[in-house]
Amino acid sequence: MKKHLSIGLSAFALAALLSGCGGGTTTTPTSAAPATSAPAETATSAPASSAPSSMSAAVLSVAESKAGQIVVADQGLSVYFFTKNTKDSGNSVCTGACLTSWPPVTSTTVTPTVNGVTGKVGTIPTADGKMQVTINGMPIYYFSKDQAAGDINGQGVGGVWYLVSPTGEMIKSTPSSSSGY
Repeated sequence: MKKHLSIGLSAFALAALLSGCGGGTTTTPTSAAPATSAPAETATSAPASSAPSSMSAAVLSVAESKAGQIVVADQGLSVYFFTKNTKDSGNSVCTGACLTSWPPVTSTTVTPTVNGVTGKVGTIPTADGKMQVTINGMPIYYFSKDQAAGDINGQGVGGVWYLVSPTGEMIKSTPSSSSGY
């Protein structure tokens, strides 16, 4: 009984993730996860809330990954753009349940520290009064299933979540593996 309940809850959580964060009606269910996703035991063993929600000045830096050079934040975790956001709009369209899987990268200062990031870094206000970090006018997020430095499990999720290059561009290429530097 527990095994069936666990499988059912996992399927429900995946459906909620995709519908709340860009799975939308234009994305087919088969494109929701890349074929090279992490092993199930790795992807489901940690709680969704383990990605940091920085309560200090964010520090952005550059790391090498299987997708090339990417922007990383706290603890070397990869950061992502959500294509449904509008550049320079001053807000994020990822709200509610979406924020559980895609926590915003936040800062206590309007000028986050950067090391090697050449895109224009700024902040926008969040609904709860924090400052979400932006690169080239686009809000950035962590992915809750990225548990360690080098994980890039959010790349291409739902066809709307993409890694960020040091220049502030979306990296739309698919890496040869979905995790690890």
